[in-house]
Amino acid sequence: MERLGIFGGTFDPPHNGHLALARAARDTLDLAQVLWAVAADPPHKRGQVHTPAEVRVRLVQAAIAAEAGMALSRVDLDRPGPHFSVDMLGILARQFPAVELVLLIGGDSLRDLPKWHHPHALIRRCRLGVLQRPDVAVDLDALEHVLPGLRERLDFIPAPPVPAASQIIRARVAAGEPLDGLVPAGVAELILAEGLYRPIG
Repeated sequence: MERLGIFGGTFDPPHNGHLALARAARDTLDLAQVLWAVAADPPHKRGQVHTPAEVRVRLVQAAIAAEAGMALSRVDLDRPGPHFSVDMLGILARQFPAVELVLLIGGDSLRDLPKWHHPHALIRRCRLGVLQRPDVAVDLDALEHVLPGLRERLDFIPAPPVPAASQIIRARVAAGEPLDGLVPAGVAELILAEGLYRPIG
């Protein structure tokens, strides 16, 4: 059975670190495709101001244009909120009934999984591809106690170093600093062409 990776995020903007993580997941887990699911209104980021979704969609399209086995998904954008991962997975399971879904998350998200919306249902709907970082400790025994059957649903992926976070890139743009080596060329061109992340006034 083919495996389909789900890589969710606000991607504001997508950067080379995102690409490195998606490639690592694709190659390590032999994923037929990685869907970049652009987040509409993440429940854990409510109250934060994001670049409009359609702009972030264009940024993601620019980031993955030359990447094999990667595609944009609007699954989180073309539905009403609240936008919980378990509901997104239910929609994708209906869209792709003949594949195994693999939700790509960080070790910090795995650690916090019991706090997610309906985590028991979530792990029944997918496997979890966990991008491991050495600075994040996860107590698998404690998690298994709270979410029985979790351990057998996990695939671990050594995560490459991420050169910068989106908020650092936004700050660099606002300060007029270059983005060399931080974002794909197409993303840098779009940021410049549309005047994104510039200070107002």
